[in-house]
Amino acid sequence: MIVSTNKIFKYCYGHYGIAAVNVWHMEQVLGLFSAAQKANAPFIVQTTPVARSYASPEMLLAMISAASKIYPNTVFAIHLDHGNREHALQSIESGGYNSVMIDASHETFEKNISLTKEIVEKAHSSNITVEAELGVLSGIEDDLNIDEKHKKFTQPSEVEEFVKQTGCDSLAIAVGTSHGAYKFSGDQGLQFDILKEIQLRLPGFPLVLHGGSAVNMDEIERINSAGGQLGTDAKGVSDAELLKAIELGVCKINIATDARLIWTRVHREFFELSPAQFDPIIPGKTFINEFEKFNLEKFDLLKACGKASAIK
Repeated sequence: MIVSTNKIFKYCYGHYGIAAVNVWHMEQVLGLFSAAQKANAPFIVQTTPVARSYASPEMLLAMISAASKIYPNTVFAIHLDHGNREHALQSIESGGYNSVMIDASHETFEKNISLTKEIVEKAHSSNITVEAELGVLSGIEDDLNIDEKHKKFTQPSEVEEFVKQTGCDSLAIAVGTSHGAYKFSGDQGLQFDILKEIQLRLPGFPLVLHGGSAVNMDEIERINSAGGQLGTDAKGVSDAELLKAIELGVCKINIATDARLIWTRVHREFFELSPAQFDPIIPGKTFINEFEKFNLEKFDLLKACGKASAIK
């Protein structure tokens, strides 16, 4: 059952978090939907511009539609993650998304407002919600490559004017996370002083945490034991930080890196332990099961289990 992110956020605000999971192939979609139905947990399924270029929007939306029929008791929104103007407009016009993100965070404050407002007006005319971003996250994910020196925390003094002028429905904020496998530098962690002030200025307004993956070190160690060469200095967002962020207005937690790590671990171990095998279905089934397990644990952590029924 597809529902508006506004409705989801109304129910979850301050109580539990919504996993917003990026997908780019069938096994991910099946593992995500299977877990959500088992947990009776609401979620957001996301596609990025890079995933849309890789698999095509039509293929991704068709897989999501098929999964919703296979798992008919799921409650979810379909979201375009990190859309530029072109992808946001295409997604609105396609009729396949009920939520889009316009990421103009690397523009000036005024240009960000202008681009976001344009997308909001277009999206709202089709009953589609809009996520905007204010502040810049560092790191590498998909085609994003933002040098650390250009990282810019969201300025609390700007959030009220930005939301008022754009009319956006949710706001992605930069409070210390990064895209990709490298999340934090040293012991930096989330900047809760910034997050608290933003919530005070935008009481009840849904906030979004990008770069919300945990980056499980066990996954990295297993990948490297099976021939990988991933760095071991990565640090994700801790469970305690996520729970505290939810209390401070973060409704949507974006997850992508963790899915990549699970995929890599499953396939590296499969080919190392079974070098004579060449059937993609075998590791594919393993990945579906492992990704289902991961999402079940994430729904439980975010306290979203059993919450889908109320939204229905």
